[in-house]
Amino acid sequence: MAKESSVRRVTFVGLLLLPLFFVTGEATAHALLDRAEPRVGNTVATAPREVTLWFTQKLEAAFSTVTVTNAAGQRVDAGKARVSGNQMSVSLHSGGAGTYHVTWRVLSVDAHKTEGGFTFRVGQ
Repeated sequence: MAKESSVRRVTFVGLLLLPLFFVTGEATAHALLDRAEPRVGNTVATAPREVTLWFTQKLEAAFSTVTVTNAAGQRVDAGKARVSGNQMSVSLHSGGAGTYHVTWRVLSVDAHKTEGGFTFRVGQ
């Protein structure tokens, strides 16, 4: 009988702690890059007119930025990014052939900051 009571107690405590697991999981979530266009590491024939990034969470527009530089290190983005939900886009000026560097910093609606970057190539 004591063994059965012990099992019930462990099960009861486990059920009490289960909601904490879900709350903690949500609290530690961050907006991570889900995909991008042009795709990360991809080569495109001509310079794109814009770069669009999709994240795993909605973003705070006022605190989310993206910059794009060309192979010479010159900024080719048109400035302020456009944010809608979990998507962020920025228009580009022509930057020629070579490797482009995309750097992003975002604040998700759950107040977590993340940043990252990737490259894509223009031309052969």
